[in-house]
Formats: sequence, C-alpha cells, structure tokens
Amino acid sequence: MQVRIPYEKCPLCESKHIVKSATGNCSKHPLYDPVVPPVMQWMDCETCKHQFVDGYFTDEALSVVFRNTNDHQKVGHKLEEQRSVSSMMIEKVLPYKSAGAWLDVGFGNGSLLFTAEEYGFHPIGVDLREDNVSAMKSLGFEAYCDFVQDIEFKNKLSVVSMMDVLEHIPYPKEVLSSLHSNMEEGGCLLISMPNTENIIWKLLTNNNANPFWGELEHYHNFSRTRLFSLLKECGFDAVRYGISQRYRVCMEVVALKA
Repeated sequence: MQVRIPYEKCPLCESKHIVKSATGNCSKHPLYDPVVPPVMQWMDCETCKHQFVDGYFTDEALSVVFRNTNDHQKVGHKLEEQRSVSSMMIEKVLPYKSAGAWLDVGFGNGSLLFTAEEYGFHPIGVDLREDNVSAMKSLGFEAYCDFVQDIEFKNKLSVVSMMDVLEHIPYPKEVLSSLHSNMEEGGCLLISMPNTENIIWKLLTNNNANPFWGELEHYHNFSRTRLFSLLKECGFDAVRYGISQRYRVCMEVVALKA
C-alpha cells in the first residue's frame, strides 16, 4: 500500500528548491499503525523558508489513521473544563465579530462550537471523523464530514476557526483561499498551531524532546513569520497574535478578511 504521496515542490510557494531537514519518529503516537513507516522526513523550502514533511497520506492510509480517535478529540470530552478554554478563544474574536455563522474546521470535541453558540453565534462544524459528525448532528448541530473546500455553505461565514488544523492539511493555501471566498466582508479567522519561532521549540529540539517532529497527522511546521505571509497571500490581515491555552508551544492568531 502506498502510504504517502511525495511533495515534489513546496506546498506553499511551489518552489522546487527543497532540501531534507530533520527527521522524526511517529511510532510512539497513540494513533500509529505499523502500515505507516515510523520515520518522518521533514523538508525545508529554501525559497519561502517553510517546513513540511516529505509527503502527505493517501486516502487509504488516512482511513487507517482515522480508524481510532484520541479521547481529547471526541465530542463532549471534558465538556465543562473545555468550556472555559473555549471562552478565552472566543473573547479574542469578539472585538471583531459578535454574531453570525461560526464555522469550526476540525471541531474535535466540539467545545468551541458549543461555547460559540452560548455567546450567540450560529455554530457550524466540519470534521473528517464520521463518528464526531454523527455525534454533533445528534445534538442538533449543523455538521459536515467533508473537505471544507468542497462544501457549499448556505450563507456567508462571519467567523472561521481552525484550531490546530492547518498543519494537517496537505495544501493549506487552497483551503484558506476557499474559506476567504465563503466569508463575509471583514470576516474573522481564528487559527492556532505550533510555532517554530520561539525559544521553547528550539530548546525542545536541542534536547531531542520536541514531540512535533513525530506528530503523525502533521504535514507542516509553521513559523509565525511564514503563517503571517501565507495569510496575506490568501487575502487576510493578521491583527492579533497570542499564546494558545490548549497545547504546548502553540500560537493563536486572529486575522480579518481584507
């Protein structure tokens, strides 16, 4: 079985000037299956300075990885505890948007959508795990099990959140551009992911203790600089930088549709 489709050029800028970088071992990941080679080869783009793994999963391999779901990714996980974490995310959006349709891409445990509804937004969820989508629908929420760029939304979106999701997407630019076209003027994008441009990332790497080199489902390692430039390329202006309360070494960025 072919496991990964190789990147022949940078997935962000399409430059062919790419070189091998660090390697990681994903065999200790809780969702690991032996059909996936344990070594993850990371690549550096010499043109735009982006870092990405050497290939993304085929549909067949992805179905193997998605057979199981981490507890923290299941709908309703630690619901009350996560409510307060989600509220801190929503508070970062409120200066820019306080109502309208809120789309959460890769909604996982659903906490952000549950809490967004509490704040007065209309929640919409997208997730590639069928069990999660079924669970959300059973609770009366609008939810889709599909690639977000393939969904036709009924109305323009006021807010789109992608919390630790963009690094899982083979071609992020395609998805961001699609979301941009589905958002209302001045629409707000809330996005989080690990940030390679901080001292903790560097120290973890120097001490051979950086877990993200072996993060099974990740295709990208973003720096703050490269994320901001990508957002600009896709029609968004980054207006706020912050630290994520959910995962270590992660950043949270608010951007507006230009």
